[in-house]
Amino acid sequence: MAKTITKDMLIPEILEMDPYIANMLMAQGMHCISCYAAAGESLAEAMFVHGYSADDIDVMVNELNDYLKQKEEYEAENDAEARKAAGVEPADASSENV
Repeated sequence: MAKTITKDMLIPEILEMDPYIANMLMAQGMHCISCYAAAGESLAEAMFVHGYSADDIDVMVNELNDYLKQKEEYEAENDAEARKAAGVEPADASSENV
């Protein structure tokens, strides 16, 4: 199950979930993510300080969660392919003879 980001999460909590998110935030002008003050700010607080609206914050939260979901799906797909290639793919329960 994908991790979920909320607007009330602190910036460091979000970055611990996936360090690449720093790039996504900086691309939106949030260059303060490594600032000492950001350690105690929620995503919403940090975005408000930078002039973002409540709607902008909701859009960012959705984009970050979409990224995490897509990443999880990609990793699961690649893990399944790697297991299959290695011959360790778990048996399909539907093919068992009962």
